[in-house]
Amino acid sequence: MPSEPSARPPLGKLEKVDLSTYWQGEETDFTPWLAQADNLKLLGDALGMELEVVAAEQRVGASQVDLLCRNRATDSWVLVENQLETTDFGHLGQLITCAAGLDVGNIVWIASRFSAEHRAALNWLNQITQEGISFFGLEIELWRIGNAAMAVNFNLVAQPQDWDQTVPEEEGVPEVEEEPLTETQQQNLEFWSGLCQQLERRGSIVKPGTPEPLDAIRFAIGRACFRLIASLDREDGCLYCELHLAGEDAHPHFYLLAEEQEAIEMAMGLPLIWDDQADEKACAIYCVLPEVDLNDLDRWPQYYHWLCDHLEQFHEVFADRVKHLNATDYQPLPDYSFNPLPGSLILPS
Repeated sequence: MPSEPSARPPLGKLEKVDLSTYWQGEETDFTPWLAQADNLKLLGDALGMELEVVAAEQRVGASQVDLLCRNRATDSWVLVENQLETTDFGHLGQLITCAAGLDVGNIVWIASRFSAEHRAALNWLNQITQEGISFFGLEIELWRIGNAAMAVNFNLVAQPQDWDQTVPEEEGVPEVEEEPLTETQQQNLEFWSGLCQQLERRGSIVKPGTPEPLDAIRFAIGRACFRLIASLDREDGCLYCELHLAGEDAHPHFYLLAEEQEAIEMAMGLPLIWDDQADEKACAIYCVLPEVDLNDLDRWPQYYHWLCDHLEQFHEVFADRVKHLNATDYQPLPDYSFNPLPGSLILPS
């Protein structure tokens, strides 16, 4: 005789909830919610990215970016535009305008529903844009079972054709045995780890990056193609703190900043080295701490203090300036010459 079936709890009804029951507005409610680490991870999981917020509600000319993030896995920039309604042409235009203004490679559009034409537009953009530019569309949903807490879900509805191939599978990835670190690499890792810990203890405006066994560590300053970099040169015994400018517009951006050299150095409280020859597509503005010996561990706290102070100064002086730079504003003067030494910007009379 078959046994009586065991008692089971009743199943609840899965109910889709209107987004407005939880978020009243995009700028006031949704963007701050999405910027929180746990919620940003939900978005990152849907995209196959490791996201961290760099800036929120950032102005780009007459437009505004909801979130500017960094994908830690690839050290690439991610622009996020969101809306709590069905997609519209205004948000699409703002998305493209801000992406162009910030020179961002990954563009993410979140909405409650994507119209067929806007989904087709993202797919078309993925087909025609150059390698390194990717557009993503995600529909956001809220669900609830009975009186239980609501849960959010992101559905990826548009993406680059080869995106699945760029996201590593959790299973089946062959293990690769890593080469052991050299003594110098291990010292680099320990030194930068200590610097990041010091920045965290200070509650610094400069957000710690991920320490690596390299001779430099990079920090975000709120705009793609601009970075704060702390680096070391063992051969010359120096530490460097710099604003690094990269990309097609590196030199126009550099010269626009150079026009404010006197005001910038006054705000910094020290002369800077202005180097427009760092690379064909890169420039640097930096200062130097000489007579550095990383083998003297007792001096590390002194080095950390110098780096933290100057990284914070660079951030305070340059962050707002770089956000408002527009390369088209630069009009080169005839016979413009530049000598990369402190206070040596030369303009024709």
